[in-house]
Amino acid sequence: MARSSADDVELKRACEAAIEGTKHKVALSIRVAKSRGIFGKSAKLGRQMAKARVLAITTKSKGPKTKAFLRVLKYSNGGVLEPAKLYKLKHLSKVEVIQNDPSGCTFMLGFDNLRSQSVAPSQWTMRNKDDRNRLLLCILNMSKEVLGRLPKVVGMDIVEMALWAKENTPVASNRIRVEGGLGTSIFIKSDSQVTVEKELVSQAEEEDMETLLGTYVMGVGEAEAFSERMKRELQALEATNVYALLESETLIEEDMDEWLGIFNVKLRHMREDIESIEVRNNKLELHSANYKILIYELDKLIQRLHIPNEFAAILTGGSFDEPYMVKNIEACEWLTGAINRLQVPNLDPSYANMQAVKEKRAELEKSKNTFVRRASEFLRNYFSGLVDFMINDKKYFSQRGVLKRPDHADLRYKCRTYARLLQHLKSLDKNSLVPLRKAYCHSLNLLLRREAREFANELRASTKVGKAPTTWFESSAGSGPVPNSAETAALSDAYSKMLTVFIPLLVDESSFFAHFMCFDVPGLSNGCRSGSDSNEKPEDAQEGTVSDGNNAKINRSSSELGPLNDSLQELLDGIQEDFYSLVDWAFKADPLRCISMHGITERYLSGQKADTAGFVRLLLDDLETRISINFGRFVDDCIYMIEKTERNARQMGVLPYIPRFSILATRMEQYIQGQSRDLVDQTYTKIVSIMFVCLERTAQMDPKYADIVLLENYAAFQNSLYDLANVVPTLAKFYHQASESYDQACTRHINMVIFITFERLFLFARRIEELMFNISPEEIQFQAAMSKADLRKMLKASLSGLDKTINAMYKKLQKNLTSEELLPSLWEKCKNDFLDKYGSFVKLVHKVYPGESVPPAAEMRELLSQM
Repeated sequence: MARSSADDVELKRACEAAIEGTKHKVALSIRVAKSRGIFGKSAKLGRQMAKARVLAITTKSKGPKTKAFLRVLKYSNGGVLEPAKLYKLKHLSKVEVIQNDPSGCTFMLGFDNLRSQSVAPSQWTMRNKDDRNRLLLCILNMSKEVLGRLPKVVGMDIVEMALWAKENTPVASNRIRVEGGLGTSIFIKSDSQVTVEKELVSQAEEEDMETLLGTYVMGVGEAEAFSERMKRELQALEATNVYALLESETLIEEDMDEWLGIFNVKLRHMREDIESIEVRNNKLELHSANYKILIYELDKLIQRLHIPNEFAAILTGGSFDEPYMVKNIEACEWLTGAINRLQVPNLDPSYANMQAVKEKRAELEKSKNTFVRRASEFLRNYFSGLVDFMINDKKYFSQRGVLKRPDHADLRYKCRTYARLLQHLKSLDKNSLVPLRKAYCHSLNLLLRREAREFANELRASTKVGKAPTTWFESSAGSGPVPNSAETAALSDAYSKMLTVFIPLLVDESSFFAHFMCFDVPGLSNGCRSGSDSNEKPEDAQEGTVSDGNNAKINRSSSELGPLNDSLQELLDGIQEDFYSLVDWAFKADPLRCISMHGITERYLSGQKADTAGFVRLLLDDLETRISINFGRFVDDCIYMIEKTERNARQMGVLPYIPRFSILATRMEQYIQGQSRDLVDQTYTKIVSIMFVCLERTAQMDPKYADIVLLENYAAFQNSLYDLANVVPTLAKFYHQASESYDQACTRHINMVIFITFERLFLFARRIEELMFNISPEEIQFQAAMSKADLRKMLKASLSGLDKTINAMYKKLQKNLTSEELLPSLWEKCKNDFLDKYGSFVKLVHKVYPGESVPPAAEMRELLSQM
């Protein structure tokens, strides 16, 4: 029999928690179902849904008085009990068991103080009659004990209640008499045990009832015997005297009534026993079905726990040679599946803690560890053996007179034999791949470095290089014709060939390694062969893929990208030294070759943007940095020589680094390839800026000749870079800067020559201009040394023998000028500037000295044009 909720200690505690603070004590708490008219004919559909409730009989002491209550508690949304209704037991007027419920577990409690008597009271349905009797007897007992009276009881059999109270009361009881002949057995529940029982019938009545019931104690199988007995007694009665029978009619009726009442009780008990048997039969059928299902599940479990003999032998001691790899893969697949089948949720959680399952799981774990250890040891030795074989065979490497392109096709083919094995090793134990990756990287690194070293050595040995200038601004460097860049083109070709051969190889090795060693990262790009002189088709990196096709979409934020790059660093580290040696070799032979090598490197870098391995791009970045550093050293040397020339240079004439720079710039433009324009432009900016600074400082060594030095050198700079400035924007910028500086130096020098030649004339003009700021033009002739006589005297001294004076001005302009080709343009500019100044002087004289005769500007222009 199921445990009653009245014995549920947790339920009682929950009720006490719900009414905490009310000072009520819970005497009994029991789960019920609340409904309205479930079994009645007039029940509405909306009210036929039963609601879970808890009924609690509580008491509250107030001095000597004790009050009894019936509390209704309901469950909140969170499953917590909370008070719903409160009834005082003193208002309980009727307890009625609903006859329409065949089980007899439904009853109503009528209270005389309800406001609306027209609404049918709630009906309470218990799980079984035991719970019903337990609750009702507690209510009756509480009413009798606290209130001194009993409510009206309808629909309950007195004898049935008495028998139930007797059977379910393990302790002695006191008996009381109830008015109206109504008797029943009442008990109080405390701490889940029946401790008190009170009878509502007298001791004598109970003894008579027990004697009477004892006379007719029958089981389920005594119904026929009882019927036969009734027939026999009926026949005996019929055989007696009718008169005697009539005289005893009243006694017989009473006896029959008593017999029928007892029989009614027995029939009720028989009905309950039949119901109990049916319940037990249903449980037995359910147990039988469950046992069949359990046997089926255990059979499946036994199949899961069985290890095939052929797989057990392979996992613990099989060979890893190529012919046996199919069997090894099958064993791995079975082992992986077997381990997964013994894990929740693939295995029912109820089986997970079974001893047999634990033992089998431990056995599989041991087999897994043994297999992983053996396979790892074999693969480490296998990788080392493959590489050692290749290293010991010279035909795999470049030799004198023969450049050997590395070929790893056979190596990768042999490694792919074990690709699926590595995938299963990762599935069985992902940590097992860490030492394998290190072993593979160590072995292949030796091979790659040996191949790169032999290839680079043979490249240098087989490259014939013409002689190229290594210094451009030394005093010993001449300003002859521009050397041909083809003389050192072999240097760039050798560097390009090194990248063409090894950059795709390194990318392919990175891609193959990532897939072969089961890294869960985005696929490596093979679009790295961006060299214009590369005719090789990239190897399909997907040949090394060991995935089953379900890894097409890979999380790009994979946590394995970092470990992959660390492994690739171990795989390829050290190979950069051979690239560096090639770069340094080319730099020593021809520093300007850094420009073309820089362009080649940039072109390869642009093809590596999608390469997620990282190392190849880092290698190219390092090469680009190395080339830039070497070229920077060359530029620094050039700047040093320019500054050194400044300290030792003669002040007059064109400085030597001006024409040498044009030769250098012409050569640099021949070396530009790809995207190396920035490197060259930065070099132009750095060198020309220093040249102009040094030129200005050299010119200031003797201010008397400063403008001559400036105009001659700026003119030489423009003449030497005229063609390049038309096609190179950076040089065009400096060309315009030199042009402005040249014009300024010319203007200053010519003004100085004009002023010296016609000093008195232009001093007189300057004096007039200064006086005009303070006095009117008419008053100037009355100032000291500014009279008309002074004007005539100055004109006679300045303009007499004008042809000789102009010829002297020409000779002064020619004096100290080393570049004769500049003289014609300077003389034309000098004449024009002089005419402008003389014309301004004539206007001043006419304004201040009206009527005075001064040779006109037109006459002076005519005179100059004839000279």
